Amino acid sequence: MSALAIALTVALWWGSTGLIALLVRRGPRHFPALLAVASVVAVLGLAVLVVLRDATDAAGAFAAFCAALALWAWIEITFLTGAITGPVRALPPGMPRRGWRHALAAFTAILWHELAILAVLAAVALLVAGHANIIGLGTLLVLWALRSSAKLNLFLGVRNLGEGFLPAHLAHLLDHLHRRPMNALLPFSLLLGTGLAVWLAGRAVAATLPVETTGYTLLATLAALGVLEHLLMVLPVAPESLWGLRTARTKENRHD
Repeated sequence: MSALAIALTVALWWGSTGLIALLVRRGPRHFPALLAVASVVAVLGLAVLVVLRDATDAAGAFAAFCAALALWAWIEITFLTGAITGPVRALPPGMPRRGWRHALAAFTAILWHELAILAVLAAVALLVAGHANIIGLGTLLVLWALRSSAKLNLFLGVRNLGEGFLPAHLAHLLDHLHRRPMNALLPFSLLLGTGLAVWLAGRAVAATLPVETTGYTLLATLAALGVLEHLLMVLPVAPESLWGLRTARTKENRHD
């Protein structure tokens, strides 16, 4: 596997996460411009995926990876700005923060966001499936799987909720999270995430085309970083500190 591909993935993961957080922190006054730029970049990313869907070289794999990250950045920005979240905000008065009713309310609070992710995945799959370069689709699938796992673990309860990444206008989502040392799902998430990273690394080693060797290396590294994000949920260090973001625990009394 290429050390350069691994290093670039780590740099893009760290840099893009920090950049999006900083841009969103500039406040609602800047959201229209941010959404416009993110949308243009996402359209360009989709175009790159289509143009390079038959590429078989390492550059094509890396370009597809970056294009997929552009699409994912649009998903993140539309969520963090509050443009695409869900029809529910705070929990209804008197609803207990447990059970299937709370789980349904939590899902409904991010329903439009989840549907947007599925729409992007479906569009990319229709455009690139069956072609030589499917690294962009693979990138989105890995991100979706790991982010879905992270959301479930946040709902079930972890030590670090990552409030530093959550803007004030989305503070109502904290009603749907729980602060606990650990939950029963997390060990399985770590195991499955590690298994995914190992499987992708194996695909990279066994690949014959440069697009596959580089592409699967990128995906394996991304999966490994997803495992790290899961570990940061329970380690005695705030995840936000990796990006120098100040944590916010203003709603500590709302977590159990």
